[in-house]
Amino acid sequence: MVHMNRQPNLASVQPLAIEWPTWLVIISLYSGWLATLAWYAHAPAFGPLILLVVLGAWYLSLQHELVHKHPTHNLRLNRALGLLPIAVWYPFDVYRDSHLAHHRDELLTFPGIDPESNYTEPADYAQSSSLWRFLLNAQRTSVGRFFITPAFSIANLLQSLMQLENWRSAAFRTTWLQHLALLAAMLWAIEHFTGMSAWIYVSISYFMLSVAFMRSFYEHRPAANPMHRIVINEAGWPWRLLYLNNNFHAVHHERPGLPWYAIPAVYWQERERYINGNGHFFFKGYMRLFASHAVKPIDSAQQITRL
Repeated sequence: MVHMNRQPNLASVQPLAIEWPTWLVIISLYSGWLATLAWYAHAPAFGPLILLVVLGAWYLSLQHELVHKHPTHNLRLNRALGLLPIAVWYPFDVYRDSHLAHHRDELLTFPGIDPESNYTEPADYAQSSSLWRFLLNAQRTSVGRFFITPAFSIANLLQSLMQLENWRSAAFRTTWLQHLALLAAMLWAIEHFTGMSAWIYVSISYFMLSVAFMRSFYEHRPAANPMHRIVINEAGWPWRLLYLNNNFHAVHHERPGLPWYAIPAVYWQERERYINGNGHFFFKGYMRLFASHAVKPIDSAQQITRL
């Protein structure tokens, strides 16, 4: 793990003995999800679908906290709290293993090594078709990130299901069979009790990924210094709540065990240190960033930093 020279005074920002802010998120999320489904059952319209998209993206943020041992250190309980496939696509165990592998700061952004990298090796880029290059670079725009990146992510996920050797692994079979069984049961219950077809729910789940992926639109960048690869975004409170303060991403990578509700205090205590430490990889809000790069790529799709 890469650190930024000196640690802040954290006496006032330690995790709570009972992490009630995270429990409050869990209760709000599940009750809000059920209430929104009931709203759709009463009045099937566009409004509840939009709210379900937001709640699905929020659920993905919650799963991130569960992976990092919040609100408890009981891994089985945390897993149970994030197992329901509200956002459809990713089994909790797949996301957990992939995300923990991502927390190797010295390897951030390297394709094929960092599981969350959205960069491409220059040699692979040079051999790609013009259409593929267009799609890769389109994802470096905020519009492309929203509309195209979920398709890439889903395709990569489904590709793993098509590889027979994966099914020889007992862990792989258990993870996916459990996920698919829960997904089938959830979609049946939604259709049975609310009248929302499974196809509608699966369709809006695409945009749950879209909203979630906007957080990481420019979350990491290639840089020789690993500390310079991790962004700070001083986003407004709605974004901070939606992404559970993961916009202060350099803080999260320095202290991945710090709960979401403690991150802002750590950041504001040591704001100058973090901004200097990450090479001023810094933005003041998401909307300005998205608007500036709606159709203009924010950087190259090629990974230019070598190991």
